[in-house]
Amino acid sequence: MATLFKGVPNVVGMSFEAKDRICLLSTGAEAVHIANPNVLVILSGLSYDTDLSFLRNHSVNLTFTRKLVYEVHRYGFTDAKIWEYSNANQACANVVDIFMRSAGFLLGQGWPLFFSEFGMDLRGTNEQLNRYMNCFFALAAELDFDWNKWTLGGSYYIKQGVTEFEETYGLLHWNTSEPRNSSFLERLSAIQSPFQGFLNFPLKKSIFQMEKFCRKFYFNPG
Repeated sequence: MATLFKGVPNVVGMSFEAKDRICLLSTGAEAVHIANPNVLVILSGLSYDTDLSFLRNHSVNLTFTRKLVYEVHRYGFTDAKIWEYSNANQACANVVDIFMRSAGFLLGQGWPLFFSEFGMDLRGTNEQLNRYMNCFFALAAELDFDWNKWTLGGSYYIKQGVTEFEETYGLLHWNTSEPRNSSFLERLSAIQSPFQGFLNFPLKKSIFQMEKFCRKFYFNPG
């Protein structure tokens, strides 16, 4: 894939995972770099890309610099028991702690961390997922990491033997004609603008509620 998209300016990075074989990370990263030296190399974690804690004691030694990115995934169902059996305040605090220990610590070390998968059932009927998303939005604003929402499409041609299988995590309805949840899109747009670094637009005030904590951020949602 790295070779196939060499020279394609719209492709800026290549993500790959070594499953549970940490020793393959350096080998794979070097292979991508050799095949396509102009793309970012994005390394995934263990356990369905929820765990990068091995990097505390295992450095990835590479011949190139300034193009390595780490990625992480996390959904409400990742920590389902926490959201089910704890109150929303404590659950959010616990999940944030798990995230920081398993992946978020990389930000403190100066590494780029890409939250490449998150999402929820956009019908809004699952209270546990709703609580998780409240927690996620506040954390995303505070840490200002880059992110990618799963997913855009609202249906599959066929999945599990069902044609036009509906994807309730999709931003679009099953027929792709309109947004599935307009209010969610408004919330999503609020974390598109950067919160850190040099800002070249007027400052505005917004508040993100993270259950137990109330954070203030200054940004332009447009």
